[in-house]
Amino acid sequence: MLGTNDFQSMHANDAWLSAQGIAALVRAIREAPIEPGMPVPPVLVAAPPPIRNPRGPIAPKFAGGEAKCAGLAAAYREVARELSCAFFDCAAVISSSALDGVHLDAGQHRELGEAVAGVAGPLLDTR
Repeated sequence: MLGTNDFQSMHANDAWLSAQGIAALVRAIREAPIEPGMPVPPVLVAAPPPIRNPRGPIAPKFAGGEAKCAGLAAAYREVARELSCAFFDCAAVISSSALDGVHLDAGQHRELGEAVAGVAGPLLDTR
């Protein structure tokens, strides 16, 4: 679940650029040297929930982030499809924190973990 920091105010990224970064990471994982006979691991691309109205001390750091991250899940879904990866949209089960608009609250970590376990478990069972 990478990508949120791509939308800090000092970066001129959009959803497509962030997705290209995910594609580069997937390729690096698949090209990394592994022990002989070991399979290349399956990859799960997880789109973080959208930034919403950054607040508090981090607000300046993420100013404009809610607009820049628009379309991120769709862009990640497309990269996952192109690279034959599993995909999970975290916004289907959680949203960004009501406290700061960027991070996850404690309860959201549990909800997300349980949801991702349901998706990742079968990926690991197929090896």
